[in-house]
Amino acid sequence: MILTAGVALTAQQAAPPAGLTLLQAVENASKNYPSIRVSQEQINAAAAGIQLARTAYLPRVDTTAQVNRATRNNVFGMVLPQSVLPVISGPVIGSNNFGTVWGTAVGVLVSWEPFDFGLRQATVDIAHAARTQSEATLRRTQFEVAVQTADAYLTLAAAQETVRAAQAGMDRAEVVLRSTTALVDAQLRPGADASRAQAELAAARTLLIQAQQSVEIARATVAQFVGSDPAQIVIYAPGLFQLPPERAVSPLNPATNPIEVQQSAVIEQTRAQLKALERSYFPRFSGQAAVFARGTGAEINGARLGGLNGLAPTTQNYGLGLTVSFPVFELPAIRAREAVQSATLRAETARFEQIAADLRAQWNRAVATLQGNRRVAANTPVQVSSAQATTRQATARYEAGLGTIDQVADAQRLLTQAEIDDALARLGVWRGLLGVAVAAGDIQPFIAEASQ
Repeated sequence: MILTAGVALTAQQAAPPAGLTLLQAVENASKNYPSIRVSQEQINAAAAGIQLARTAYLPRVDTTAQVNRATRNNVFGMVLPQSVLPVISGPVIGSNNFGTVWGTAVGVLVSWEPFDFGLRQATVDIAHAARTQSEATLRRTQFEVAVQTADAYLTLAAAQETVRAAQAGMDRAEVVLRSTTALVDAQLRPGADASRAQAELAAARTLLIQAQQSVEIARATVAQFVGSDPAQIVIYAPGLFQLPPERAVSPLNPATNPIEVQQSAVIEQTRAQLKALERSYFPRFSGQAAVFARGTGAEINGARLGGLNGLAPTTQNYGLGLTVSFPVFELPAIRAREAVQSATLRAETARFEQIAADLRAQWNRAVATLQGNRRVAANTPVQVSSAQATTRQATARYEAGLGTIDQVADAQRLLTQAEIDDALARLGVWRGLLGVAVAAGDIQPFIAEASQ
């Protein structure tokens, strides 16, 4: 009886054309993942903040209208500023009469700040910087979600390739078991050989189960990003099972990385806040205009007018003026806030420099990983070919009575591992390309190439 080596792993086997490509997975994640929608709403809030800051240039108009029925007793003396005791105008009439009269008041006060030494513009600049920072946060969030989706997609592809290799290994173990059982039944081999073949089949089945478990976990991760049920995730990635063409790695430009762009926006927002603080210790000038009218049912001599007298605002006034206010003792507090903001600015600048250094190191590691993965991928076909030859030789020697079942089992396990290593080596090159693209801050070219 001739033992067959089983079905070799075909890494080029593709999923059905109706499956999910890497490009589709990333696009779906960009539409459905909640963190992206959070960042988009933060941009909307920042845009509204710009409009809010610009309203400071508009004049303020306050209006009031009042009708009351009250006593008119008044006394000399001062009352400290408070919000409990109502104000009574008019002379002191020297009586304490609880008779009431009608009173009315209507008025309009217009206030406008003609100049502010740049404070309002600084506030608008803060709002603009906040929007820029929100937009940079959105781009970083989109980038990170795309990276995580692509990584999950490659993980799923690798898990599926492991399943194929493990299935081929189990098929070979089943062939060995059937052949060995026949030889044992014919009393050409000891019964221990059948037990060993059975143990190898159980080990191969365990490996397959573990690989299938990894597939389901990876599929659940992809489903988390694309927003669909894991059972519906079927990937279509024929290009990932071919080695990508070798090309020179483009030089790193950290300034285009979304992480560094976001940190630059944070620095600009911090600088804008510091500028606003520097413009806050100046006099505040307000031009004001008031028009108002009042009516009362009380006479100067203390008499009361009956009927509806006082319900009409029969006495009018108007006025124009300029009010100047200056927070004299605010300087220590403002200086302290400026010191805090300056320290924050220095800290954010140092963080920017740290990010640039980290990105450089990440890029160097990614390039080294890619080069190593390419060398591994060039070596694994030799490993598979040698393992196949070893399996054939061990099988032939066993059938001829010159070898043992242990040698056949070892050769088949070596072949299964070699097939897994070969499949994962090709995906390792793609993962290395993804790592370089992540460090460079742009994975769109990678996605386009991997989706072909």
